Amino acid sequence: MIHNDLPAIFRDFNPIEDKMLQVIDNKGKVVHEAWMPALDDKTIIEAYTQMLYERIADEMAVSYQRQGRMYTYTPNMGQEAIHIAAGMNMRREDWMVPSFREMGTLLAKGATMKDMFLFYLGNEYGGSFKDAHHLLPIAISIGTQFHHAVGIGYSVKYQKKDELVYTFIGDGGTSEGDFSEGLNFAGVWQVPVIFTIQNNQYAISVPVSSQTNSINLAVKSVAFGIPGIKVDGNDFFAMYHAYQTASEYARSGKGAVLIEAFTYRRGAHTTSDDPSKYRGKDEEELWGLTDPLIRLKGYMQDKGIWTIDERELIEEYKSEIDAQFVDAENNKSYPIDDIFEHMYTDMPDELKRQKMEYAQFLSWKEKRR
Repeated sequence: MIHNDLPAIFRDFNPIEDKMLQVIDNKGKVVHEAWMPALDDKTIIEAYTQMLYERIADEMAVSYQRQGRMYTYTPNMGQEAIHIAAGMNMRREDWMVPSFREMGTLLAKGATMKDMFLFYLGNEYGGSFKDAHHLLPIAISIGTQFHHAVGIGYSVKYQKKDELVYTFIGDGGTSEGDFSEGLNFAGVWQVPVIFTIQNNQYAISVPVSSQTNSINLAVKSVAFGIPGIKVDGNDFFAMYHAYQTASEYARSGKGAVLIEAFTYRRGAHTTSDDPSKYRGKDEEELWGLTDPLIRLKGYMQDKGIWTIDERELIEEYKSEIDAQFVDAENNKSYPIDDIFEHMYTDMPDELKRQKMEYAQFLSWKEKRR
């Protein structure tokens, strides 16, 4: 990696100096005009509506889980700017290799809420995203997606295709061996992969301060010889500019890029988690002021381009999302036997017990309707 060959933002926001790319402040005021991406009003409005859709879908998914109609779910609230900025920079031929907290990007890549609802209902068909192009299944095992992404990137480079690979991980995942191995080979092979660390401050209950002694997470790129940058993950414009620049760099054949999106998980790690056990209300309220939707809306209002009837749009989204959930909930195409009978020739007693409990749960669920 030649330093002088780097795009301007990677030179100006050197992670070794712990600088962070930011375009708008918490009220939506532009603080760094030079880094504002060239987006027309229509695109900005579209970005907000996509972020709003993800927010509503996320809230409804949590509600379905709390009603006992869906299994453990991973909330996305607070990280929408990252997801939508990434999705808006992806081309159809590009690959997405997800972790498990990228709802908005999955939707942008062609997945549907029905797909995701099926997945969280325990229906394996939901994770196949059969109608989406170049989209891999959700990776629940932390870090495994990095190997997949680098392998695809190597194939893309070998075949001289005009494709990029986008992959994601959380701050906790940076302590996994797969993270370092993936970045190392990406640097050696100079593959067209854009790595995103969604630094939402907590790996379940472990804060970043207990996760690493590095000055930030973007700086981890230095050891592997690839560009890295720390970006305000709740600033849509900063994230868009970072992804746009990284995409141009990787697509030109110069290799991989690491982006640390500095954000905050507003909800629980999963619906099995209780954040009150490890963080306080004061912290949550302080981070609430950085909400990506509030910031983008503030910018739009300040510039006079706010034309959205938000209340009407929310009702429209709720109706559409609920219809997709009911469709997924009523889907009977995944037999219970498929879940349990393909692991062993002779099913162990423990698995038989689990199958019986699951059948009882499904029966209970059906009777509740």
